[in-house]
Amino acid sequence: MVSKDTARTIVGIIGNVVSFGLFASPIPTFKKIYQDKTVAAFKPDPYLATVLSCCLWVIYGLPVVHPDSTLVVTINGIGLAMELIYVTVFFVYSDWTKRRKILIALACIILFVGVMAGITFGAFHSHHDRSMFMGILCVVFNAIMYVSPLTVMQRVIRTRSVKYMPFTLSLANLLNAIIWLIYALLKIDAYIVIPNALGTISGVLQIVLFVLFYHSTPKEEEATDMAQEVQLSGV
Repeated sequence: MVSKDTARTIVGIIGNVVSFGLFASPIPTFKKIYQDKTVAAFKPDPYLATVLSCCLWVIYGLPVVHPDSTLVVTINGIGLAMELIYVTVFFVYSDWTKRRKILIALACIILFVGVMAGITFGAFHSHHDRSMFMGILCVVFNAIMYVSPLTVMQRVIRTRSVKYMPFTLSLANLLNAIIWLIYALLKIDAYIVIPNALGTISGVLQIVLFVLFYHSTPKEEEATDMAQEVQLSGV
């Protein structure tokens, strides 16, 4: 009989693999940017948002904050490194107006994360209190990030077209949310349960919309490159 801790570790490892795939999903976009030597109409916003998300989850998973969360730290640490590479490529091939915005955004992220880390380690002195403070931050930020898929779903309903909602990405996000939800439920962690429960609901709705509006989407639209902006999340 597999113990609960062993099962949780196995699920967490699977979650790391799936999340890594999501973090790697923008590679074709950045390959295009590199080949064209320009960012064109692409925006850095989702990648900068994911940098902040990964930073918060890395702090949350530290042993001095929330013990037994090594797998949360590993995938978000890897995700952070990948996102910083994406932002660097974006910076290199942007004009100075966009570069200035990226630098300001990164400065704000560093300042915000630094302040939150200072509060976590300076104002709170127990695992429970530190976990609660960082956990609430992570839940709130992830909830805000789910506004993006809701906007896309609204557009799908309005246009009766799944052009801007790729099926493979929606399915991967759903799978990722389900795996991390199971991980959190095996050793109740409300701060991982809540965002991934929301992610599971969002993913199911996206799949339902895809099934409903797939046949009403013109084939020439279906073939359009849709992965311009992708919400990524390690947990």
